[in-house]
Amino acid sequence: MNTNFIIKPIEKSMFSEYLNLNDQQLEKFNAKWLIADSKPGFPCRVSLKEAEIGERVLLIPHKYHDVNSPYKASGPIFIREYAVEAKLNINEIPEILTKRLLSVRAYSEDSIMIHAETTLGSGLEKIIYHQLTDPNVKYLQVHNANPGCFNCTVYRA
Repeated sequence: MNTNFIIKPIEKSMFSEYLNLNDQQLEKFNAKWLIADSKPGFPCRVSLKEAEIGERVLLIPHKYHDVNSPYKASGPIFIREYAVEAKLNINEIPEILTKRLLSVRAYSEDSIMIHAETTLGSGLEKIIYHQLTDPNVKYLQVHNANPGCFNCTVYRA
């Protein structure tokens, strides 16, 4: 069973229309601009990097699990104003995931959660490899465990 993996960010193109809007225009999308006032604290789901203190980030609701399943889900995410979409190597884990308490959720072909566990970021690689040994696992999603916010999706490489 292939346990090599690739972590994928959210595509920046999904948000391009929002990045040029002001706060008043964003209100109808339940989104708003914030200024990062701590690091860590504003993890960008496009660049998979922390926003720098003073950097502008878009807080916006996102359908991160837009599937035909009872596990369909959405939640708030941050996008750095000038984010460059992350292009990670096989088995590479971005730094934003290494220092947080994480929830790793495994899903089947039909988008049903079949396994979930929490780990410190330092243990993420081991958890990914372990969950991918199950042939029923199609993909994983990684969330920040405390606030429950979506981070990224993990696929077999």
